[in-house]
Amino acid sequence: MESFIIEGGHQLHGEITPQGAKNEALEVICASILTREPVRIANIPDILDVNNLIRLLKDIGVKVTKHAPGDFTFQADELNLDYLDSDEFVKSCSSLRGSVLMIGPLLGRFGKATVAQPGGDKIGRRRLDTHFLGFKNLGAKFVHVADRNVFEIQAKQLRGSYMLLDEASITGTANIIMAAVMARGTTTIYNAACEPYIQQLCHLLNAMGANISGIASNLLTIVGVKELHAARHTILPDMIEVGSFIGMAAMVGDGIRIKNASVNNLGLIPEAFRRLGVKIITEGDDLLVPRLPHYEVDSFIDGSIMTLADAPWPGLTPDLLSVLIVVATQCRGSVLIHQKMFESRLFFVDKLIDMGAQIILCDPHRAVVIGHDHKLRLRAGRMTSPDIRAGIALLIAAMSANGTSRIDNIAQIDRGYQDIEHRLNALGANIKRVQN
Repeated sequence: MESFIIEGGHQLHGEITPQGAKNEALEVICASILTREPVRIANIPDILDVNNLIRLLKDIGVKVTKHAPGDFTFQADELNLDYLDSDEFVKSCSSLRGSVLMIGPLLGRFGKATVAQPGGDKIGRRRLDTHFLGFKNLGAKFVHVADRNVFEIQAKQLRGSYMLLDEASITGTANIIMAAVMARGTTTIYNAACEPYIQQLCHLLNAMGANISGIASNLLTIVGVKELHAARHTILPDMIEVGSFIGMAAMVGDGIRIKNASVNNLGLIPEAFRRLGVKIITEGDDLLVPRLPHYEVDSFIDGSIMTLADAPWPGLTPDLLSVLIVVATQCRGSVLIHQKMFESRLFFVDKLIDMGAQIILCDPHRAVVIGHDHKLRLRAGRMTSPDIRAGIALLIAAMSANGTSRIDNIAQIDRGYQDIEHRLNALGANIKRVQN
């Protein structure tokens, strides 16, 4: 186990470039299973979740060639399908939520998949029903093997169909798309997730020979093809990391430029920070966040308290609510944060309260933050990272705090943020990684 030791109070200044998007990487890497031919993917982030998925693909026989940092070719021409039934494979899947994205391509290409209940963040229930209902609509049959806690899914021939998803699940949509691209006939997916990383997955699949239309909408039409072929793809910058850097710039920045942010794919993220009073200047594809003496929270037109709530794309991503909470602690004014999608993601605010933040946790989904307006800095403390996004939020809080803080279980942060301490130290932070 490793921890971060953070000396608070250092101002950050300079330029930083976001890594490739974690969620897109997990999707497009799994898509390489759909063809025997090589799929080359650039801008892959060097983070724990992605590296574990690559290792898992190697275990089932995918040939992985590294050309340069972040530049890999995947070729799934000689897979060991028997390994998918092994306890070793089940154990590997159970520790990595991204492994769930293997189900769709395995089912689409080979007509069967055995996948464990995946692991990942401890942020509440994240059900797989949407995935399985989609596979069932395509003609697959599945059974839960209770003694091994695995799902066995089979289909001699997937057949296209119309389906209305019960929720706009991102991984569910990705999985169903990958299963449907080689199904017989036409598949129509309504209430599909349509965030940029789903769009990127569709663009890659079309480059591989798939026939997907309606990209960027919540109504996708997929005409099945017999096989897919080689392609090349470049992953977008990670919008969650961009948002995290905006939060850092607001809390401890002395003028930070976020390079190559893919501004057109950020959705409501910049606007959410602007509602907290953060100034964000767009210059080409860069974002400049200048230092301001005060950040004043907007109110609604009728004067009521500002509310920031998550929603499926193009709504505000839930992955940044934790960072927005930390920023709000030093703004002038109050804001209600409403986390609708995961019932345990707000519990980390107890750590912020221990650091001196004025936060009222109304229930598992809502918190009211009363800003200090920089008149009262947070206190240093010892914390444990419960998940990726709470971990980065606690790191931002510690960087702004008086004194030296310690964050344990930083493997959670490593799952989503590449070499984060060195990149932030280059801007002026003082973060040390230590072994427990």
